[in-house]
Amino acid sequence: VQLQASGGGLAQAGGSLGLSCAASGPASSTTTIGWFRQAPGKEREFVAAIRWSGGTTKYADSVKGRFTISRDKAKSTVFLQMNWLRPEDTAVYYCAANPHGILSTMPMIGSYSYWGQGTLVTVSS
Repeated sequence: VQLQASGGGLAQAGGSLGLSCAASGPASSTTTIGWFRQAPGKEREFVAAIRWSGGTTKYADSVKGRFTISRDKAKSTVFLQMNWLRPEDTAVYYCAANPHGILSTMPMIGSYSYWGQGTLVTVSS
């Protein structure tokens, strides 16, 4: 599985940005695509994830109600719509794939085998 993330940029607090993750390679009914982020000096953390089949989603508490993850099967792309951005959302965002995940492992960074390159999101106050 190869992943290509895009869409980062600069936004003001309260604004919106959208990220895309284009996936290539085999996707099974158990494939999960997740978004993670890493702020300077901090560990990489879970943001959101979606099951390729069925569309079950999971969010970190810090982004619930502000971020929305979705997928377009025909385009093999996962999106992360980020609204009501805050300065603390500033980070490099990565998409990742877990080919054989179960629901309980969706937030677990160690369960993701494939990673795309990061895309920088900067939110100014």
